[in-house]
Amino acid sequence: MAHAARSPKAHHELPELPYAQDALEPYVSRETLEFHHGKHHRGYVEALNGMISGTEFENSTLEEIVRNASGTVLNLAAQSWNHSFLWKSMTPASKPVDDALKRRIQANFGSLSLLKQLFKRKAVEAFGSGWIWLVEMPDSRLMVLPTSNAENPLRVGGKALLTCDVWEHAYYIDYRNDRAAYIDAFWNVADWSFAAQNLTRQGEASSPPDCGSLLRQKAMGASDRG
Repeated sequence: MAHAARSPKAHHELPELPYAQDALEPYVSRETLEFHHGKHHRGYVEALNGMISGTEFENSTLEEIVRNASGTVLNLAAQSWNHSFLWKSMTPASKPVDDALKRRIQANFGSLSLLKQLFKRKAVEAFGSGWIWLVEMPDSRLMVLPTSNAENPLRVGGKALLTCDVWEHAYYIDYRNDRAAYIDAFWNVADWSFAAQNLTRQGEASSPPDCGSLLRQKAMGASDRG
């Protein structure tokens, strides 16, 4: 008996780390990456595949799911996307900010030092779990954008340049509850070359419906230097 053709099963992959698990030491330990990448990130990807199988999102990209889904599917897709972006936001060979990005930072925040101060302050002030992003918005402003839980810049039309995970599992093994020390350490592995590449990348930022409230509450940029 002939059977009707079935659509391929949803299968998003856990990306490989772009460096060895001990490459970010002493700032991010092998143990942290083993748990963070191998357990937490893997768990989001596998749960997402199970949730979207047989649904309208079965063949969608992560970006499409993040922009259009809600509830648990959104949370799983966004956390999968956020973590993939996080691994690229760090490098064992951090280099100085290139001139083009530095000019944009100076225009929007006053200086790299002031950007780091604002980024740290927003990370420390963030209640509970979430993410801190350096984002280019559709009007070309650079902003520090704190997001709660799984939310990310795709939901507010932003182009992510760099991110730091402030969920406790990202830093508790290495820094216990000292989130400020974790942010200080992050700058030693921040991949400014990746941020510069994202800045020059065309497109991607488009505002989905009903995102204004999050943007008004969360986005902090040149008007909030500290």
